[in-house]
Amino acid sequence: MRVVVVGAGYAGTIAANRLAKKLDDAQIIVVNPRAEFVERVRLHQQIAGSGSATTPLADMLCEGIDVHVGSVDKIGDGEVSLDDGTSLGFDHLIVAVGSTVTPLPGAVAVGTFEGAQLARARLLDLPADAVVTVIGGGPTGIETATEIAEARPDLQIRIVAATLAATLSPGAQRRVRADLEQMNIQVVEDVVREIRTAGTSFGGAVVLQSGVEVPSDLVLWAIVASVPELAARSGLQVDTHGRAVVDEHLRSVTDPRIFVVGDCAAVPGARFACATATPQGAHAAKTLIRMTKGRSIKGFSMGYAGQALSLGRRKGLLQACRRDDTPRRIFISGRIGAMSKESINRYAKYGSRTANYAWLPGPR
Repeated sequence: MRVVVVGAGYAGTIAANRLAKKLDDAQIIVVNPRAEFVERVRLHQQIAGSGSATTPLADMLCEGIDVHVGSVDKIGDGEVSLDDGTSLGFDHLIVAVGSTVTPLPGAVAVGTFEGAQLARARLLDLPADAVVTVIGGGPTGIETATEIAEARPDLQIRIVAATLAATLSPGAQRRVRADLEQMNIQVVEDVVREIRTAGTSFGGAVVLQSGVEVPSDLVLWAIVASVPELAARSGLQVDTHGRAVVDEHLRSVTDPRIFVVGDCAAVPGARFACATATPQGAHAAKTLIRMTKGRSIKGFSMGYAGQALSLGRRKGLLQACRRDDTPRRIFISGRIGAMSKESINRYAKYGSRTANYAWLPGPR
């Protein structure tokens, strides 16, 4: 039996490793655009130069897993077509291509590895007192702005967002605002209408919905809200956001041989996060293993415990939440919050590498 795993992020890596450990007679092939595992939760560190977000796939995948560096252009009937003109047949397929970022022209998308590399290069060229505008008030935007502010205190940092830290409790939101103010990060609550640039640069004027123009030397787009078009392009049923529609076992409703996991799967109540993707990848592998061995299978169930974000290297925040992902009043901040976030990041990577990962069942 041949199983092809498309994507080697948190979901794809844990799925491939679980399959390799339990299915001795299966050929596992991982297709990924690069030979490195990217910790998306560390891309802000890559941007600011305070850490690395990559690890060689050879250090993440079990022995015996084949790696094909490339991208899948289209999924067909029992085969995938690759960008180099070749194809791979499969008995089962796990699609774990994650999410992507679609910025306005004139901004650098910081939610992808390529965007983070470009942002890093542009940041290194900025002189003192240059203005960096981060668009997006979610975890990606907040972590990007605070990481840069700590690494480059000589720059002027601004966040533009309709709402800041909308998924946090009111108390946690106030704490984040206080930490941003302490780091001299300006918050502008507005919607970006367009970015006016000079030539091919990533700086110029950010035009807001209110009509105000905000000058910037570098504009970073930190809104992660879209998914790759692979599922839609391949004829799989997708929702209005382009995510593949799956059944309770995370199988495509178009083709039961195909599992779709992580950000690109339309799982009710799921948000873009490694805390979502890793359990889904693990469950898909477990389901396939049980199917192969003729055992009964159970539907996917997952509940959230909290949401964490870093505020530079020395501060962080851990927001407790109910299993349905609604925030509780409880949160941990400061140095302990930073240590909690770092522990969560390490556990996510450990889970994908070892295939040992536990999570809460979903709300009842």
